[in-house]
This record gives sequence, structure tokens and C-alpha cells, in this order.
Amino acid sequence: MPNNLTTTLLEAAVQPPVALAPEAARKEIILLSWTAPFHWLQLGWRDLVAHPGTSLFYGLPFWCMALVLHGLSHKEPEYVMTLVSGCLLAGPFVAMGLYDLSRRREQGQATDFIASLTCWKHHLRSLGLLVGVLVMLELMWGRVSLVMLALFFDTGLPTSAGAMEAAVNADNLDFVAAYIAVSCIFAMLVFTLSVVSIPMVLDRDTDAITAAILSAKVVSLNTGVMLLWGALIVVMIVLSLLLPLALGLVVVGPLLGHASWHAYRGSVRWL
Repeated sequence: MPNNLTTTLLEAAVQPPVALAPEAARKEIILLSWTAPFHWLQLGWRDLVAHPGTSLFYGLPFWCMALVLHGLSHKEPEYVMTLVSGCLLAGPFVAMGLYDLSRRREQGQATDFIASLTCWKHHLRSLGLLVGVLVMLELMWGRVSLVMLALFFDTGLPTSAGAMEAAVNADNLDFVAAYIAVSCIFAMLVFTLSVVSIPMVLDRDTDAITAAILSAKVVSLNTGVMLLWGALIVVMIVLSLLLPLALGLVVVGPLLGHASWHAYRGSVRWL
């Protein structure tokens, strides 16, 4: 009996410890007020002013996206929605350097431009999975857009001018409404899965599935406020595109990037 007891104790001692998931009990979704998105923008502006050179550098990719979108709208209008969805997908990943700057400033650390450029390299597995999921949504969005255009313009895809004429034609309001509705669904899916997940991966090295699920929970629990946040993002981007050569994106892009970090920090509390 003693031998058996000793053997049992030894086996128990050498058993690998069961991996617990402490993060599951340490995070809490915060109920947001309607003023929260404006507070995030205020904090984002402070980060931009604190690091104007680095922040505006990250605004250049957003500006380049706008220039490509403008050029494509004149030559290949059927691919505009695909590119828009691609920009929506790429935006949060381009902004990772901005998240890193805001994170370091929040923690009282010295900002490091080179470190912000490479902050993603320690989270390749989680980010890779997130990219895969969002790319699948982007491809589906682009395919649905092409199919809807092909079904509507059965005599050939239109030029950009033709597409605008079709959009303002009263006979095509059903198509326009359906096209906008489908685009909004896909945009909302991308927004829901990425609004909190990408900053969280950078901050806590959380796995992609956990981060995406928590991001969806944040949107579900604060649907109205997060819709307001999404609407503010869209309005600010559209207004910046109306400026000559869309130069407003050089500032608006970094501002929204910094503010998105604070949206994550304001939506999830780690206990």
C-alpha cells in the first residue's frame, strides 16, 4: 500500500500543470455612454498632437488608398466596392503602429518609431488568423458586389458616369437600396470583428478567436454607441475625401487610429 501511495504521489507530481485561462476571468466589457466616442476622439487628438511627425507618417498609407480609389473609380468602377472593402480591412492593420504609440504614451513609456513599425511581428499567429477571416469576408463582399452589378447591368458594366446616372435614376431605387444594404452588412461584420480585436491582440497577445469573440460581444452589449462610433468614422473619412486630393486623410487616418486604441481601452477593462 505505501508503495502504491508513493507511486501515485510521484505520478501526480510529474503531471504537467493544467493550463488555466486567467484572462477569461480578468476582462470585463464596459457599458459605454453616448459621449464615449467623442471622448475617444479627444484622447486620439492628444496622442496625435504629442507625436505629430510619426502620426502623420502613418497617415500617408490612408491617403494613398484614397488616391488609388479615386483613380479606380474612373477606370474600373465595378471594382470600387471591392477596393473600399479592402481599405476597410487594411485600415486597422495599418493603424497598428498608431495603437503602439498610444499604448506606450498611456503607459508612460518612451515612444519608439521603429518599434511601432514592427509591433506586429510578435503577434503573427493571432494576426494571421484574423487577416484570414477578414480577407474571406472581403472576398465575399467583392464577389457579391460584382454579381449584383452584373445582374443589373446585363448589357455591360457601366463607366463611373453611367453608374452615377443609374444610382440617381428613380427606376433603380430598389437596386440601390439592396446594394447599400448588402454593403452595410459586410461592413458591419468587418467592423464588429475588428473594432476591439486588433488592439487587444497588440495589448494582451490574445489569440485571434478570443479577441474576435470579445469584439463582437462589445458591439452586442453597446450596439448603439458602437454604431455611433462607426458612423463617426464613416463621416470623418467622407469629409476628408471631399478636401482637395483627399489630403484630409493624412490627419483623419492617424486621428482615428489613435482614437481606436482608446475605444478598445474604454470598452474592455482588465481586472
